[in-house]
Order: sequence, then C-alpha cells, then structure tokens
Amino acid sequence: MATPVPLASNFLVPNGTFFAELIAFAIIVFILARYVIPPINKAMTDRQNAIRKEFADLESAQEDARRTEKEFRDQLAEAKHEAARIREDAREQGAAIIADMRRQAQEESDRILRHARTQLEAERSQAVASLRNEVGSMATELAGRIVGESLQDEGRQSRTVERFISALEQESASAPASTTTGAS
Repeated sequence: MATPVPLASNFLVPNGTFFAELIAFAIIVFILARYVIPPINKAMTDRQNAIRKEFADLESAQEDARRTEKEFRDQLAEAKHEAARIREDAREQGAAIIADMRRQAQEESDRILRHARTQLEAERSQAVASLRNEVGSMATELAGRIVGESLQDEGRQSRTVERFISALEQESASAPASTTTGAS
C-alpha cells in the first residue's frame, strides 16, 4: 500500500505561513498606498509643476531677451544715424565758419589795403606838396640866378613853379612811353 504523502511536503497546498505572509504583504501594500505613495505622488506632481513653470519662465525670459536685443539693435542703429547726422551738421557748420572767417579775413584785408592806400595817398600828397615847395624855391633861386632877376614875387614864383612841375610831369609821362617803344 501506498503510504500517504504528508501534507507539509506538498508544495501545491498552501500552508499557514503563506497566508501570514500574504496578510503581511497586504498590510504593507495598504500602508504604502495610504501613507507613503500619496506624499511621493504629491511631491512628484509639485516638482513637475515647478519644472513646467520654470520652462514657461525660461521661454518668457528668452522672449524678453529677444525683444530687448531687438530694441537695443534699433537704438544702436538710431544712434549711428544720429551720430552721422551730427557729424554732417558739424561738417556743414565748420565749412560755414571757415567761409565766414575767410570772408572776414578778406574784408579785413580789403580794409587794411584801403587804409594803406589812403595813407599812401596822403603821404604822397604831402611829399608832392613838400617837393613842390622845395622844387619851387630851388627853381626860383636857380631861375633868379640864371635870369638875373629876383623872383621874390609870390604870384610869379607860383606860376614859375607850376610851369616847371608841369614840364617835369610831361617829361616823366613821355619817358616811360619812349622806353617801352624803344624796348619793343
């Protein structure tokens, strides 16, 4: 006869330790599901939300940076245009100042030349008057010696001087003309 196989040795039939392990496992799963997993899930959800918010903030910051960079480039271009305009204005003002200074220098030069000519004419007139007096007195004296009569009379002396100067002027006027015709 066959001997019966003890129940403890049959591994297909559950024994009491199996049920105790199964109950302990269910309690651990219940504790984990009730007290451990919800805070972990909440922490993971909060972390995911924080990451999403950081990505949104990053995109917003990048958009702000792009907008700021565009504004900066626009302002830089505007500043370059303004600088070019200011340089051109300065160049035009410089040219106007130079033209004005040249005009003033020309006016001053013309004024100095007019003054010099006036002064030269006055000195020439004085020299001519002085020469007339000297030449007149010398001519009168020489004429008196040559003629043998005295030309002390003022009227006669003036007429004699005038005739003498006129003769000299005619000779000096004809002398350059004869030298230029003789030179050609």
